[in-house]
Amino acid sequence: MLSTPAWLQEDEETPLQRLARLPLAGLAALYGAAAWAHRAWYERGPGHPLRLPCKVVSVGSLVVGGSGKTPTAAWLAAALRGRGHRVALASRGYGRRGRAAVEVVSDGRFVRGRAETSGDEPMLLAAHAPGVPVLVGARRDTLAYRAVDAFGTQVLVLDDGFQHHRVHRDVDLLVFAADFGLGNRCVLPRGPLREPLSALRRAHAIGLVDGSLPAAQEAWLAARAPRARRFSVIRRPARLRPLAGGAEVPLETLRGRSVGMLCGIARPRSFRQVLLQLGATLVAERLFPDHHVFRPRDVRDLASQAGLWITTEKDAGKLLPSWLGGTAMQVLGLETQVRDPEPLLDWLEGRLSLGGSAGREAPRSAAPDRDAR
Repeated sequence: MLSTPAWLQEDEETPLQRLARLPLAGLAALYGAAAWAHRAWYERGPGHPLRLPCKVVSVGSLVVGGSGKTPTAAWLAAALRGRGHRVALASRGYGRRGRAAVEVVSDGRFVRGRAETSGDEPMLLAAHAPGVPVLVGARRDTLAYRAVDAFGTQVLVLDDGFQHHRVHRDVDLLVFAADFGLGNRCVLPRGPLREPLSALRRAHAIGLVDGSLPAAQEAWLAARAPRARRFSVIRRPARLRPLAGGAEVPLETLRGRSVGMLCGIARPRSFRQVLLQLGATLVAERLFPDHHVFRPRDVRDLASQAGLWITTEKDAGKLLPSWLGGTAMQVLGLETQVRDPEPLLDWLEGRLSLGGSAGREAPRSAAPDRDAR
C-alpha cells in the first residue's frame, strides 16, 4: 500500500459502501476483540505487567502508520535530558534485520547502528535526540535492564509502546496526526485503529501533531479521554542537505523549483504538503510502502522525470548516492517542537516523581556501553 486509502478516513458511508465492506467489519470485530483481550490479560488477568528498574514513558498511537510518534519520542527524550535526567530511548526497530537481543544504536556519543540492521526509526531517534542512548530489541524489559546497567538510565522512553502491555508504563502519551485523526474510528482491517476507541481512557496525555481535529473527532476524544492532558506538536522544515554529503542548502532554493519526491512513509501526503509550502513544484513522485528497504532499481531513471529529487530523513539512511547515477538528491529534515513545553515537562516530572530542579543533575554525556564495544 503506497498511500492510505481514502475510505479509512470517511465519517459518512453510503448503504452500498457499508454492504461492500461488510466482510472487513467481521474481521474487524475479531481483531478488536483480540486486541481488547490482550490488554485485559495484562491489566485484569494473570499477565501482570513487569515493573522495570526505571521510570517508563510510552509515546504511542491508536492509529497505524505515521502519526508523529517517533519525532515526539525523540523530542521528549531530549527535553528530559535537557532538564538533567538520565534518559534512554527504546524501540523495537520495525523491519530491522539484526537479531541481537539488544542493539545499541547510539550510546549517546556515537551512532553505532545502521538502518538496514537497526531499522529506520531508531536511526531517526538517534539523529533527533543527540546525547540520548538509543536501544533496539524485541523485548522492552531487556532493553530497560541494559539501559540501566550501561547508562544509569532513570527514564526509559518507549517509541510506539502503547500496545506493548508486557511492561508497566508510568505515563502513556498518545499522539495523532491532525490531518488524519482517528480515521473512520474502526479497528483493523475495517479502519486504521490498532485498538478499539475504549483504549483512549488509558492515555495520560494526548498530543495533536500539526494542527487540530475537526469538531466531531475532538468530541470523540474528549468523551473517551476527559482527564487526559492535551498538548500540541509542531513539525517544521528545518534543513536541506545533499544526500551525498556537503554543506546544507537554504530552504529558499526550493521556491519555484521543479522537483521530484521520493519516499517510503505511511502518509506521503504530509511530506508532499511540506514541499508545496516551501514553494516547490512537484513534477514527479516515486512512492513506496512504509519502512521500504530500497534497492538500486527503485531509483533507476530518476533524472528522466526531474532534475532534483527530495527525500525524507527516514528514507535517506537507506539510500546510497552511488545508486543515483549523478541525479541530484537532497534530504529534507523536519524539526519537532511541543508548543508551550515547560508546563508539559513540569507535569511529566511530577507524574514520574523525578523531583524539581534541586534534584536534577547537569546533562552529561552517556557512559559507554561496555557490552557494545
